[in-house]
Amino acid sequence: MKRICVFAGSSAGGRPAYAEAARELGQALVGRGLGVVYGGGSVGLMGTLADAVLAAGGEVIGVIPGPLARREFAHAGLARMHVVGSMHERKALMASLVDGFVALPGGFGTFEETLEVLTWSQLGIHRKPIGLLNVDGYYDGLRRFIAHAVGEGFVRKEYAGLLIFADAPGALLEAVMAWRPPDIGRVWLDVTQT
Repeated sequence: MKRICVFAGSSAGGRPAYAEAARELGQALVGRGLGVVYGGGSVGLMGTLADAVLAAGGEVIGVIPGPLARREFAHAGLARMHVVGSMHERKALMASLVDGFVALPGGFGTFEETLEVLTWSQLGIHRKPIGLLNVDGYYDGLRRFIAHAVGEGFVRKEYAGLLIFADAPGALLEAVMAWRPPDIGRVWLDVTQT
């Protein structure tokens, strides 16, 4: 593994624990020799993560849509910043640059990005680990909802297992780095066969 894509809120959230977790995750990534690809922002947990990685001497690559960059949300201290035309281009480029995904707490954008790469995994578009840093139980509701969707027959149990939950940055990265794609059998779509 060389790089991890980190999805994170453009807000700092309502608890100091969220920013502390972003800093700890940044330090843990650098400590394991992993670079970071993220949404390119200078604000919220995104900015906190990037600053922590940079302060520890790590690699940070930003990917930001032009309209957001023009609103001065782009982090000015990165060695590499890709400015793209749309959110779709942003996610595709971020995914192409990394070996796995981790989500810090965040809002709708973080949810959407995480669930999209989870769907891509289910469809066989990629075979990369996806982890959620469950700071102070932030993702407990999502874990329950996924279990509910499994119970209601909308999500297969083996697909629910594609998402890794951990409460601490170090434990999450260890699980992500140790993850191996499960042998699920038939995948919905194998893009390598087209």
